[in-house]
Amino acid sequence: MKRSLALLTGVAVTALALSGCSGTAAAPAASEEASGTVQFLGPEDPKTFEPVIEAFEAEHPEITVEYSQVPFDQYASTLQQRLSAKDDTIDVYAVDQPNLAQIAAQGFLEDLSDLEDQAKAATSSAQYDINIYDEKMYALSIWNSTQMLFYNKDMLAAAGIEAPSAHPAERWTWEETAEAGRAAQAAGAEYGLLLEQVEAYYQLQPLIESAGGGSGITGDDMLTVDVTDDGWEAAMDWYAESFESGLSPRGVGGFQTSPMFTDQKLPFFVGGPWDVGNFAANATFDWGIAAQPYFEGGDAFTPTGSWSWGINTASKNKAAAREFLEFAALDPAGNLATTAATTIIPANTEAATQYLPTLEELGGEHSAGVADLISYEIDNTASARPVSVGYVQFESLINKAFGDIRNGADVSDRLKQAEQQIQDAWSALK
Repeated sequence: MKRSLALLTGVAVTALALSGCSGTAAAPAASEEASGTVQFLGPEDPKTFEPVIEAFEAEHPEITVEYSQVPFDQYASTLQQRLSAKDDTIDVYAVDQPNLAQIAAQGFLEDLSDLEDQAKAATSSAQYDINIYDEKMYALSIWNSTQMLFYNKDMLAAAGIEAPSAHPAERWTWEETAEAGRAAQAAGAEYGLLLEQVEAYYQLQPLIESAGGGSGITGDDMLTVDVTDDGWEAAMDWYAESFESGLSPRGVGGFQTSPMFTDQKLPFFVGGPWDVGNFAANATFDWGIAAQPYFEGGDAFTPTGSWSWGINTASKNKAAAREFLEFAALDPAGNLATTAATTIIPANTEAATQYLPTLEELGGEHSAGVADLISYEIDNTASARPVSVGYVQFESLINKAFGDIRNGADVSDRLKQAEQQIQDAWSALK
């Protein structure tokens, strides 16, 4: 992640059309023998899951796990096709968390509600809630994420600016960060600030909520769109101005943004934990980390979420599938093993406690404080993407609006247009 970096964007390749009901088969009885082969499907490189598969098979010699990769840009559409065909050669599969509600509503995920108490105890509230749809739990969280402010200490020193703190209580506002970025520009920096996933709802939702806006999805059925309130407009006005003024660069997007930081084009970069290893390996200057900013007068919010795993309702080996899933999610050692070959936060709280100090060690003194910072953000400021059967369409359309606003579209007009487009897209779901 950098890990297959695109995976954290939450951007679905294809809108998953609703087909079928939300009912699922009953969970296998506790006495059912677990053995045989578990077919596991996901978008990651096979090497990513070799450690967890080896660890599981060592403890469960009667079960073999076979992993198959579908590239991320094909994963959503391939998964939809195979699940719709009731493909029983998939037992366990990776679920992009924002898409869980839509997949569960189609009846493609086994009801795991009997594991709710264990899941609630094993992870954060945000990572527990993301797997709940229609009052049932349909998956278990495997990985988590957050964002932080990376800074170039050398560039700030050249501008006479003291670097921000990694302590959450001392986090800067977005206004302070922009002002410091402009001061660095005046001292010679090409730009002042850049967000890693610059046109992605995952990255921008916390800015909107900090400005007093909602998630954009409301209502008892979570199919009412509201992206035109004062908070949305305030956050998007700030966002638009950052590009219009030259504080942030246009024309650089997706995950092609981190080289702007390592090439010393700007002093501030908002990125994820995977960037700790990236910058430790590639940055040739003095850098550090601080808490993600918030808007003056608002509350602090940070992104969260990544991947859960679920069981295919068409699986013919659900008992063994559950053994593997529970090991990877609920067993701290198993969950920690899912991160042994990548740089991503394990969703299991105990596993994260063991993992985060090793992440901090990657950057040495540059990443001092990152373990405590991430732990704090996960527990206190994490804001998950909304759970809605219409999320896939919502995200696709709102990300297009972000791109247009970044490139000069009128904020108010473009948000109104996006709201209407989402309403139209959702009309078939109501």
